[in-house]
Amino acid sequence: MSEKIKVLIIDDSAVVRQTLSAILSTDKGIEVIGTAGDPYIAAKKMRKEAPDVITLDIEMPRMDGLTFLKKLMSQYPIPVVIISSLTDRGSETALKALEYGAVEIITKPNMNTKQFIEESKIKLIDVVKAAALTKPMRKSFSSFNSTPPNTIEHNANIANNHLNAVNQNINSSISNTPFNKVAPKLSADVVISKATSYSMIKTTESVIAVGASTGGTEALKVFLEQMPLDCPGILIVQHMPEVFTRSFANRLNEICRIAVKEAADGDSVLKGQALIAPGNKHMLLRRSGARYYVEVKDGPLVNRHRPSVDVLFRSTAKFAGKNAVGVIMTGMGDDGAKGLLEMKEAGARTIAQDEYSCIVFGMPKEAIKLGAADKVVSLEKIAQTALMLA
Repeated sequence: MSEKIKVLIIDDSAVVRQTLSAILSTDKGIEVIGTAGDPYIAAKKMRKEAPDVITLDIEMPRMDGLTFLKKLMSQYPIPVVIISSLTDRGSETALKALEYGAVEIITKPNMNTKQFIEESKIKLIDVVKAAALTKPMRKSFSSFNSTPPNTIEHNANIANNHLNAVNQNINSSISNTPFNKVAPKLSADVVISKATSYSMIKTTESVIAVGASTGGTEALKVFLEQMPLDCPGILIVQHMPEVFTRSFANRLNEICRIAVKEAADGDSVLKGQALIAPGNKHMLLRRSGARYYVEVKDGPLVNRHRPSVDVLFRSTAKFAGKNAVGVIMTGMGDDGAKGLLEMKEAGARTIAQDEYSCIVFGMPKEAIKLGAADKVVSLEKIAQTALMLA
């Protein structure tokens, strides 16, 4: 019997704990080892059995989620998935949690519709499995410097060894998930047809299309901070829930030289600007004469995601062709791999992030296996490589 991913659920709502536990328990590769109404209860349970992944609410009594996350990351860096409500306040706090070391954000499941229930199951299970694959990273916080360094390193080593044991068997559990049968994995065909031929000539206007998932929030920050004011227009799909993408874009806009915004339907693709696909919407590149613009639309999950990197990359291949550069970054799964290959076949230049600098070497790995990447470079070199190719 293969080792399962052990999950601890921390949330002050008994209904949410029960819902999350029921969803995760349906997957053969996941075991919910306990639930806790607050971090103090969680700490007691963790002393008895260490989880591989923690799902964490932010607003809780006695100790809030951010405080607990700081303490956890400074001493025992277990992968943490933030479970948050769809509010502006919640999105800002959740993004702060990513800075503190959380690996993913997901919205609390809503039981209003059958489609939402099914999609919540898919996203929650995939996110937990992605979190289990992440590399443990120790964050340092000034308020916890009293913790002996050797204790921190010892705990980090324990976490690393524990995750390595889980990783050996995780791929088989992913392929056996019952939700593969309930919700078939759809391709970009359900949103946009593949171009039958590529006749786009090279022009003076270039477009950079980027896809990322787990670990992508930090990777995109590094990438965009290096972009000059006269860089080509940039289109980004980051797997992230709605509302959170707007806060993420606003935060990047404050720290980057270029303009960064959440894309709206019909937005022009402009030099010195990056458009981030809204959560829960697909984003496609379109062209009218010499003008590039984006279409933001609904549609089914593609590669179990909405927005999907494959959808963006296919539309970029179709409407930009040789005028484009494609970049695939850290993330679990294979969303974007086939799309990057289509971009390369259309004459675009393509880049994949290397394994060493990835939090999860999934999406880039699949693209490289397909022969879709012209260049494989570290995160720190992606921006300059993209500018050179553009």
